[in-house]
Amino acid sequence: MQIGIPTETVLGENRVAATPETVKKLISAGHTVVIERRAGVKAAYIDSAYEQVGAKITDDAYTGSQIILKVRAPKGDEIQKLAANTAVIAMFDPYRNTELDQFASAQVSAFALELLPRTLSRAQNMDVLSSQANLAGYKSVLLAAAEYQRMFPMLMTAAGTVKPARVVIMGVGVAGLQAIATAKRLGAVVEATDLRPTARDQVESLGGKWLDVPMSDDEKQKAADAAKNGYGWMPGEQYIKDQAAIVDKAVSNADIVITTALLPGRDAPRLIRAETVAKMKPGSIILDMAVESGGNVEGSKCGENVVTDNGVTILGIPNIPATVATEASALYARNVFNFLETLFDADKNFVLNQEEEIQYTLSLHDALPINRKSVDRKSVV
Repeated sequence: MQIGIPTETVLGENRVAATPETVKKLISAGHTVVIERRAGVKAAYIDSAYEQVGAKITDDAYTGSQIILKVRAPKGDEIQKLAANTAVIAMFDPYRNTELDQFASAQVSAFALELLPRTLSRAQNMDVLSSQANLAGYKSVLLAAAEYQRMFPMLMTAAGTVKPARVVIMGVGVAGLQAIATAKRLGAVVEATDLRPTARDQVESLGGKWLDVPMSDDEKQKAADAAKNGYGWMPGEQYIKDQAAIVDKAVSNADIVITTALLPGRDAPRLIRAETVAKMKPGSIILDMAVESGGNVEGSKCGENVVTDNGVTILGIPNIPATVATEASALYARNVFNFLETLFDADKNFVLNQEEEIQYTLSLHDALPINRKSVDRKSVV
């Protein structure tokens, strides 16, 4: 089969869906691979690197391709380029994508990689959310540090002692854990909070301090059950009130706050209110990793740095993985390759099996919507 890798068209998207490493594997598996000219340049993968492993460079990766690999789902005119019975593998943002019906009308099979069941062990090497969140957690700390006008580590100098930065991480999924580890490596004092009490051990193992919120026995059981299934849970009113008070105090005293909470199919939960931001010190930094989904922080704006009246900077940096595009592309491409392998049988025939659990990622097939599981997946970000 011919597999096409077009250039990403979304503004600021520097990643590419296939690297020379994965293209070589695809060609070894018997496929023909065509790469749109300069598709990987922003991620430091030049055309000649693809050609060296056997790919063909073209001005149109859609024509003649039966499978299209992308980072972001095709939009607008790109959809019109898709021939009937083409399969597209990408991140579709399926809960908010208003163009899914166009894929159905074009009889295109659309695989939304975000919907892979994370509780399935054999799907872990295909989990694009985790691979990209890991990088986002790392880079978020560096981005915040670049804006922060003080030091992260404690320094003892002849001119006096420099105190370490106090960093608060809100949401301890994949991104949050990597943010904790990175901030600790830079010498900061780190505190973290999450709805899942089971995250405490992970936080403390990285050297962070857990912001403890009292829980009833019933809430502990609900949280434990949710953790087993990989889902979030809805805490009681008292827990929410207690958590708000503890978080308010920690954030008010923090130098840097990084929020990571996302809810699939819904706007991001509001974690920090304006009144809490107003209590923070001048020069403090907040980085809202959920800014593209409505934001965890009141006052954050996508693509903008907002400076409040009391001198707090709220960073609204979208698509953080694209700021480390080379590594992000490498991990994403491996995820895509691992998923793509499941779509072929032993004789290398392309086979769609709607009963196969791993193919819950299927958003549309032959113009018929699949009855996807209605799951409230715990955010990995």
